[in-house]
Amino acid sequence: MTWKQTYEIWKTYEPLEPTLKAELEALKDDSDTLEDAFYAPLEFGTAGMRGIIGVGINRMNQYTVRQATEGLALFMDSLGEEAKKRGVAIAYDSRHQSPEFAMEAAKTLGAHGIPAFVFESLRPTPELSFAVRHLNAYAGIMITASHNPAAYNGYKVYGEDGGQMPPKEADALTEYVRSVENSLTIKVLSEEELKASGLLTMIGEDIDQLYLDQVKEVTVNPELVKRMSTKMKLVFTPLHGTGQMLGERALKNAGFEAITVVPEQAVADPNFSTVKSPNPEEPGAFEYALRLGKEIDADVLVATDPDADRLGIAVKTSVGNYEVLTGNQIASLMLYYLLKAKKEAGRLTANGVVLKSIVSSELPTAIAEHFGIGMVDVLTGFKFIAEKIKQYETDNSHTFLFGFEESYGYLIKPFVRDKDAIQALVLIAEVAAYYKEQGKTLYDGLQDIFHEFGHYKEKTISITMEGIEGAGKIKALMAKFRENAPKEFAGIGVETVEDFETSERTNQNGVVETIAMPAANVLKYKMVDGSWIAIRPSGTEPKIKFYIGTQADSALETDRKLLDFEADIKELLAD
Repeated sequence: MTWKQTYEIWKTYEPLEPTLKAELEALKDDSDTLEDAFYAPLEFGTAGMRGIIGVGINRMNQYTVRQATEGLALFMDSLGEEAKKRGVAIAYDSRHQSPEFAMEAAKTLGAHGIPAFVFESLRPTPELSFAVRHLNAYAGIMITASHNPAAYNGYKVYGEDGGQMPPKEADALTEYVRSVENSLTIKVLSEEELKASGLLTMIGEDIDQLYLDQVKEVTVNPELVKRMSTKMKLVFTPLHGTGQMLGERALKNAGFEAITVVPEQAVADPNFSTVKSPNPEEPGAFEYALRLGKEIDADVLVATDPDADRLGIAVKTSVGNYEVLTGNQIASLMLYYLLKAKKEAGRLTANGVVLKSIVSSELPTAIAEHFGIGMVDVLTGFKFIAEKIKQYETDNSHTFLFGFEESYGYLIKPFVRDKDAIQALVLIAEVAAYYKEQGKTLYDGLQDIFHEFGHYKEKTISITMEGIEGAGKIKALMAKFRENAPKEFAGIGVETVEDFETSERTNQNGVVETIAMPAANVLKYKMVDGSWIAIRPSGTEPKIKFYIGTQADSALETDRKLLDFEADIKELLAD
């Protein structure tokens, strides 16, 4: 079916939701926008779906939410009554139409006799993961577009272990979603029918308290926190998102008292009106926190993204300014403190293991090895970290100690199976208190780590290529690098090429090994000096990403290598 035929079906569908009908009418002379809205269904992949809110099959709206949920319901139908009886937990963030989309999901499940446990108001993504596990639900749905701009919303599906569905289940679910031919005619129950039939349960503070009780266990050294509770000053901004629901409570439960929340950004606001982007990776997100931090002479500024699964920090430097750290640097600070404190307390298990993604820094690897702890790399996507945790619980081979991705996602305790900014908020506050007690800042602590382990620095180049043409360009770029693998970058020889799509690792002598990971469209080049470059298309956005990792004896040298690698990549893209 052509996009024009699909458009005509929507245009002539009489019961179409009035707001969408009006938008369709307004676009009637804009063929380019209409084609983009109707040329293909919004992609539903292993991470769910994410897109601009609006009319059409390639947009986030009540009908595409119904389609995704219908696929989940059909998948659960195929598993039998036991899975269906366990139901689905549903949460949502502060974005436009998030509450409505959450209820549309519940209404679609209800038509299949599947009960839904829906949070009464916005909640963080990690709490949804916790709720799935606590309620023994078969699945979870999170309505969120993470740190994307205000025009976006999204839909993520979680499995029964509280992690995003692993590839096998996700692929099966995706097939069911794609089997739904017409999203306009999916049967749903009304909210009144759901309540009357006992298929809708509203949840809230009861789950909050249970989750917060678990977060208390993140603290490693309560005595340290007690000594520094009023001395270490922290500024917290939830960036208009869900972090305010539990973040401040979690910090106070841990014993921290000198907490100041950015008042303008504590309000849930789907327009994210005080920031250009609600992304704690970007220095601009700290503008308000920076101003407040300088006023009160704060030791650390902390920001969480709208669904509170990612956390970023800005730390005071030796000259009194604040510097935004990378996700890799934050993870290194957390891991070093965590392992050191556990070792000093005699609680560092011999079979302990740390998990990270293949595009994350190697500094945490050096730290883990220093403490005699193993580091395991997994594919990008926290579901792969969750999968490993589940494996270790089953075979008792390892004890999970910490997991992270370079994209500002961290997990300390596995009662959640996704990245958890609330847990990270509590731990980074303790790390800041640890250095404060020594008369140091977190910035000083990072320099100490570099002094001990060498200098590491990373950078991600993200190139947006939207629409039909963009998707084709991304595909062509991956083919180009796959078929003509560079032998060097910036004059530094490539020692090993890893192609995660073919699961082959090839060294410079042509010897091929098998990579024991699921297939993924990722290429990674490891250089002879320990530096590396990885290339992957984003699974949730119209982007291709280049990840660069360097290591050297000085910060100056890592910076130089980064600039040289970046220039070389740009040349290769221009060819």
